[in-house]
Amino acid sequence: MDYHSQDKGRDVSPPHAYESHAPEDISVGNYVATRIPTLKPPMAKAPNPIRLLMMLNTQQWLFFLVAFFAWSWDAFDFFTVSLTVSDLAETFDKSNAQITWGITLVLMFRSVGSIIFGIAADRYGRKWPFVVNNILFIVLELGTGFCQDYKQFLAVRALFGIAMGGLYGNAAATALEDCPGEARGLVSGMLQQGYAFGYLLATVFARGLVNTTSHGWRPLYWFGACPPVLIIAFRLCLPETQSYIERSAVRNASGNLTSTFISEGRVALKRHWLLLIYLILLMAGFNFMSHGSQDLYPTMLQNQYNFSANAVTVTQVVANLGAMTGGTVIGYCSQIFGRRFSIIFISIIGGALLYPYTFVGNKGVIAAAFFEQFCVQGAWGVIPIHLMELSPGSFRTFVVGTSYQLGNLVSSASSTIESTIGERFPLPPKGKTKRYQYGLVICIFMGCVYAYVILLTLVGPEYRGRMFDVAHDSDLAEATGHDPIAVLHRNEAMGGPTEDSSDNEKSAGRITERVN
Repeated sequence: MDYHSQDKGRDVSPPHAYESHAPEDISVGNYVATRIPTLKPPMAKAPNPIRLLMMLNTQQWLFFLVAFFAWSWDAFDFFTVSLTVSDLAETFDKSNAQITWGITLVLMFRSVGSIIFGIAADRYGRKWPFVVNNILFIVLELGTGFCQDYKQFLAVRALFGIAMGGLYGNAAATALEDCPGEARGLVSGMLQQGYAFGYLLATVFARGLVNTTSHGWRPLYWFGACPPVLIIAFRLCLPETQSYIERSAVRNASGNLTSTFISEGRVALKRHWLLLIYLILLMAGFNFMSHGSQDLYPTMLQNQYNFSANAVTVTQVVANLGAMTGGTVIGYCSQIFGRRFSIIFISIIGGALLYPYTFVGNKGVIAAAFFEQFCVQGAWGVIPIHLMELSPGSFRTFVVGTSYQLGNLVSSASSTIESTIGERFPLPPKGKTKRYQYGLVICIFMGCVYAYVILLTLVGPEYRGRMFDVAHDSDLAEATGHDPIAVLHRNEAMGGPTEDSSDNEKSAGRITERVN
């Protein structure tokens, strides 16, 4: 068996055409000099997207679906607060700006969850940290629905942030680790749109559950605790990913799993510390982009432009349809034009659409909302696979999740900043309701964010088509002192299990299919 052979469907365009290879040593001067030339689209062959989806086998589809559903409900749970700001403010006798601290605290504490659950998933596997994550969702979402005062609300949302923070990296690893190389861009875009799909579900269910009973906003949170039960059952029926099974086999060959895991961490930190800082800065920009354009937008429509609840719902639904379309399309295009080029191009278009998105005060804003969120989530559609390809193999879940959530931490005050600044630009009140120019603030804020994202993407690296298996992970070889290929050959020859758990033993025989 040839463990050096390429994955089925992998893009094998020559590495000199663009940055498709694994990281290599290069001087600062040479790196700077290559930023513009490597931005040139590789113009890879554009395969039929249906054919790409047919490349996934049944297990790969199941991995994608469980990750997509979990990520969707993560977004649903987050946006429940955004969609009930005014109702929460009335219940707890606070201003809208004070209630947005519930959003800010979730964003701040998500980085704690990403570190805890990211390390757990890289050390013990993707499955059980995923399950624990969703159990915490159930408990804390129910708790939010039973909060009686503002302090309880903030405390529960802070704890909720820890639970939410652990999911993103795990979901990305589960969906993309075993994905055929040529289909990665499309699948990445589809996965990321779980975020928009969750927002869409939250918008629809908020309309149906908020203020339709005597319990006000609370039924939305009680309902949010139910679907994770099904997601847990779904994940329990699936094994570990093949990539993790291979990596675990190599670690087992070293005898002391914990010592080996720590050694891998030292190697990753020594080799990639600068890259980790870059990823955090990049994700800060992306999180400012999504939260800055979305979190306060329903409040802007209702407060500044006097949209009815139904009109806000329709606008949000259309915007999220645009988001899901954009993420899938641009994710697919990134496999053709490159990750960096796709992000920069769609960010420029998004910046050009900011004025109609925030200054059109009639129903015509629906079209602007569709295309603006097409651009925002279009750029985001590239992110799951872009982060996976840039991350060190041994700590892929940790790096993807933590860079994303630390970026969230940096951007955690987005809605609070916008609402606080917006209150400095008052409009004539409507009865007893104070009104503000939130649109002006969102427009200026997002213009700055787009410029930042374009600049960071331009100066950053790209490793489109990078291999995820242990045979192509030099970090693991250095940390363990073993040749990963030799370990896999020996393990297969002995016919032994690659993991301690029973589900991994059942999957071990499929390593041959994975690496050939």
